[in-house]
Amino acid sequence: MKVIFLKDVPGSGSQGDIKEVADGYAINFLIPQNLVMPATDQTLAQLKARKKAEEKKKAEIEADLANQSKALNGKTITLKAKVGTRGKLYGSITSNDIATELKKAHGLELDKRKIELSEPLHELGTFEVIVKLARNHMPKLIVKVVPQEED
Repeated sequence: MKVIFLKDVPGSGSQGDIKEVADGYAINFLIPQNLVMPATDQTLAQLKARKKAEEKKKAEIEADLANQSKALNGKTITLKAKVGTRGKLYGSITSNDIATELKKAHGLELDKRKIELSEPLHELGTFEVIVKLARNHMPKLIVKVVPQEED
């Protein structure tokens, strides 16, 4: 019997595979467990349509990530912080501070967990920060930490 695998079945097939299996195995085990469905013309057409929709969705997500990466790459963010006598900050600049300032300055909303900081910034200067959107999309932000003017 020709079947379409709905889930991975070790030793038999992976999700989305179309394979020939023994009739008894399909009827008595695979179909009752909802692991496969018979491969009819109608189910094959449904599978093809589902795969096409998934590919379209993946392409849209990839395009969105590329646009987001392009928008973020090279952006400069200036953060003001209180400074001690030796140029060290009182406190530190964290990924949350960077995400908040990015939203204020450029209107771009970003999850703070996507901002790669090996450790919080503790001194004045210019730093390059990597944003991990996805495996192939890692734009770099420029973060300038400047002293806060005292009133």
